Amino acid sequence: MLKPLGDRVLVEIVEETEQKTAGGLFVPDSAKEKSQRGKVISVGSGKMLDNGTRVALDVKEGDTVYFAKYGGTEVTLEGKNYSILAERDILAIVE
Repeated sequence: MLKPLGDRVLVEIVEETEQKTAGGLFVPDSAKEKSQRGKVISVGSGKMLDNGTRVALDVKEGDTVYFAKYGGTEVTLEGKNYSILAERDILAIVE
């Protein structure tokens, strides 16, 4: 498994289920946008400040999050899609 560094977060991308229009038509995968929701798999040790102290991240393993549409780097590992994001690219935690 991957271990993110610093203020980075490894998120498993949650694929959206079948989408259907109001008229009952199914939207093919090629027309869907990239999912912006995922589950936090691993977090880095936190951001290092100029004075040498480390600030812990606001997210933790197991959190479901929404992240910026074009944020992070996508990685495929063992057939699953992941995104490595900076904490600033995470927009919200689902509660």
